[in-house]
Amino acid sequence: MQAGVKAMADDGALDVKICQLVHLLRDGEPLKMSKRAGTFITLREVVEEVGRDVTRFIMLTRKNDASMDFDFKKVMEQSKDNPVFYVQYAHARACSVLRKAADAFDAMDSSDSALAAADVSRLATDSELALIKQCAAWPRLVESAAEAHEAHRIAFFLYDLASEFHTFWNKGNEDPSLRFVIDGDVEITKARLALVRAVAIVIASGLQVLGVVPVDEMR
Repeated sequence: MQAGVKAMADDGALDVKICQLVHLLRDGEPLKMSKRAGTFITLREVVEEVGRDVTRFIMLTRKNDASMDFDFKKVMEQSKDNPVFYVQYAHARACSVLRKAADAFDAMDSSDSALAAADVSRLATDSELALIKQCAAWPRLVESAAEAHEAHRIAFFLYDLASEFHTFWNKGNEDPSLRFVIDGDVEITKARLALVRAVAIVIASGLQVLGVVPVDEMR
């Protein structure tokens, strides 16, 4: 096959990826299928039940040479154990923060150009620095994933970034000084909104690379 590709194109290259099986489950129980009996579930049926984006994201959370269990109930859960929900929820939360900030500060310019000029030196807490480092790693991560033909790296990265963002959110609930919007301190608010916007951009970019549409709000 390699010789055939080279014969048709001097600079052609054939890269064959072998994929392992996907085991379909429902609430932890395997779905029985039989070629002889003609009982089987098609990919179209999976997509029709759980949605294209959920199917695509979950399928890309494993290396192609590793088998996976696809549980119809688990992939629709709204919990941390469901990676696609967890990542989409982080993006929706980030968008919600930006909307609420725009309502709270009518006179504050929260456009991308204004946030780009924010004094990010005000971001010094461990949670803020962790988010900054995670976002900064995105360009190299997507490059390495492309070089290695390992799309699952992007799914893992997005989950880790979402986890860092949710952690920061929760700390703000415990300590008012760590909230994204601080009454009376426009500069720290702008700096944190710039960070929130960066997180939203990176998550949206990662989802788009995987062919998944980012959501602005969860219903």
